[in-house]
Amino acid sequence: MTARHELEKIFADIHDHQEMASFFQEIFTPKEIKDLELRWELLKELHAGHAQRTIAARHQISLCKITRGSKILKKPGSVTRKLLDEHYGSRKD
Repeated sequence: MTARHELEKIFADIHDHQEMASFFQEIFTPKEIKDLELRWELLKELHAGHAQRTIAARHQISLCKITRGSKILKKPGSVTRKLLDEHYGSRKD
């Protein structure tokens, strides 16, 4: 079993929010957590229908980072899209 597969299983097995928060603090650096937070914010804003250029300007980042998120949401069978739809409502394209 690869380290990635082990981590995926461990993440899937954690059901307690506080335990997950502690695990994040233990294994990720503050910068890695900030990067994850930014990635999620970008995905949420794209899902909500905000323009890529607006998102880039708001967060002072390149369009390349946002384009990746846009591709994820357009991909057939995207788990990220499914999760965003479940948590924030389906987006109308």
